[in-house]
Amino acid sequence: MKTIFNKIGLILLALVLTVNITSCKSVQNANNKQKGGAIGAAGGALLGAIIGNNVGKGGNGELGAVIGGVIGGGAGVLIGNKMDKQAQQIENEIPGAKVERVDDGIVVTFDENSGVYFKTAKYNVNEASQETLNKLIAVFQEYPDTNVLVVGHTDSVGSEELNMTLSKNRANAVTDYFLSKGLSRSRFTTNWFGEAQPTHDNTTAEGRAKNRRVNIAILPNEKMIDDAKTEAGQ
Repeated sequence: MKTIFNKIGLILLALVLTVNITSCKSVQNANNKQKGGAIGAAGGALLGAIIGNNVGKGGNGELGAVIGGVIGGGAGVLIGNKMDKQAQQIENEIPGAKVERVDDGIVVTFDENSGVYFKTAKYNVNEASQETLNKLIAVFQEYPDTNVLVVGHTDSVGSEELNMTLSKNRANAVTDYFLSKGLSRSRFTTNWFGEAQPTHDNTTAEGRAKNRRVNIAILPNEKMIDDAKTEAGQ
């Protein structure tokens, strides 16, 4: 069995079984800002997921990565507000991307529909992908108090060993592109899953194209959390 924890060192998250996922489009209806205060009132409960618990079942390891210790009380409300705005901006700037707000984090899925995609056995960031990533870079620059997890995936063509290396190369290629545009290396962690996390059917060309993807998970960094606690008097 493949090892799916390659370089997750910077992500120190609580791993529990409760999952609460809210689509970005419903942000305006209340979700995370209200949830932050409610969780604090309930005693600072943690929401989380086991990374890779749905391997082979269309699971999404990035969701597990961003669901961790939720900041409660007034600080949670402030953080939720900032992350809601950031998620909505990404959705507006990159209509083809799948943007999900998960507790205090954001998960962005890039595939052929969003303009960031890879051909079979390739990991280069092509010109079309660069145009889309540039839009995300602008958001990262506007919201500097976040950390970013970049995760690479492949379809099932080729051996498991080669696909693990290929997914690593895809994640590193995207991370390197971000760094080449001046973003701080300290913000980024890179991870890869090979072919172990398919979201679509690998027996079809369309499904394989969607599985050749990179996901981005965005989390508040310590500065955002500390500032929110100070502002909220926590």
